Amino acid sequence: MGELIPLFPLGTPLFPGVVLPLHVFEPRYRRLVDDLQALPEDSERRFFGVVAIRQGWEVERVAPAEALYDVGCTARLQMVRPQADGGFRVVTVGGDRFRLLDVVVADDPPYLQGEVEWLADEEAAEEAAADTEGLVLPGAGIAAPGGVPACDDELDEVVSSVARDSLAVLAQGVQDLFSDYVGEVAELGAGSGGEDAERAALLAAVADDPVALSWLVASAALLTTEDRQALLAESTTRRRLAAESRLLRRELTLLQTIGAVPVPLQRFATPMTVN
Repeated sequence: MGELIPLFPLGTPLFPGVVLPLHVFEPRYRRLVDDLQALPEDSERRFFGVVAIRQGWEVERVAPAEALYDVGCTARLQMVRPQADGGFRVVTVGGDRFRLLDVVVADDPPYLQGEVEWLADEEAAEEAAADTEGLVLPGAGIAAPGGVPACDDELDEVVSSVARDSLAVLAQGVQDLFSDYVGEVAELGAGSGGEDAERAALLAAVADDPVALSWLVASAALLTTEDRQALLAESTTRRRLAAESRLLRRELTLLQTIGAVPVPLQRFATPMTVN
């Protein structure tokens, strides 16, 4: 059995460290915000799980477990501002990734709940494996000067150094591609000056943090829900950055060839709801 947490389906995934403002107006999600506010301010439980909708525009039109992607991210409550109509303006920030095992539908509470398993341990193991992937063969040894085989500590340091350097090169490549991508989008008039300046500031802030860079690119690039979901589901920073490198090259080619910025399909859905 996994842990039971509140769910908030959205049209696109949320990523760790990314700020997510929401306008909460449906009664069931007003109840969710009320329940979270009833917890102590320092409670670790003041969060809900954001999961992207896989099918259709409304989860209730199909079975919830089939309508939602199976990897999501928690949204930790940062600010709540009550509205005159009884709704809320809330600000959340992406927290931990989880795998959705099952969806629980009940009358009380009225909002969806998910049985989940947390992906932190899986992510740590995958990161460690990815760092040495392709760098060391089983049973291989590295000779120190003079022909004496290197000790385990020396070998570990060599592997760690090569892994760090190769990840830094990969991250720099993604950063350069993303800068070019933002420039192309700006030239096509798809972003305001304020948005462009904000992206540039964020990019500078995460320049030395490959993990944060990978989540920034995943959240800010105009990708399909499927592409974004695949990036969220990827547990290793190295492979996530490699995927983003391929996606950004593809998007840059399309921007430069077609001269148009893709519009998310959700924009054409009617009626629209963030709940």
